[in-house]
Amino acid sequence: MSEQAQKNFAIQKLYLKDVSFEAPLSPAVFSEENWAPEINVQLNTESNALAENVIESVLKITVTAQHEQKTVFLVELHQAGVFTLEGFNDEEKAGMIGSYCPNLLFPFAREAISDLVTKGGFPQLLLAPVNFDALYAQHLEQQQQAATEETTH
Repeated sequence: MSEQAQKNFAIQKLYLKDVSFEAPLSPAVFSEENWAPEINVQLNTESNALAENVIESVLKITVTAQHEQKTVFLVELHQAGVFTLEGFNDEEKAGMIGSYCPNLLFPFAREAISDLVTKGGFPQLLLAPVNFDALYAQHLEQQQQAATEETTH
């Protein structure tokens, strides 16, 4: 049996783990003229081993909209999934967890955030695509630099 045939990736479950929406300036903000909020998006991921070859991956997204230094709305969302990862070596598994799983979760998180913002009375917010491959590569590079700095000190 070939190495490729022995690898197994499966989605067991996708779900919203945590979600929060706040609009502290409503309804007054709806009558603002020249409303052009500054949108700040923060992304983070985490993973938890649930069983042998089974992990939970969580994509955490915080979106803050500010107008004149005041928070107009705040969305905090944890989109999660349970995944089976069999037959991958440690490096491949780390890449799947660090990039592939968040890539799968992101469209669901983007849709949920758009729905929350719209239901909160604000114009639709569509998050731009995210290159999780590049973010993961950057994370690996930072880890290597930190390790190099530790060994030189």
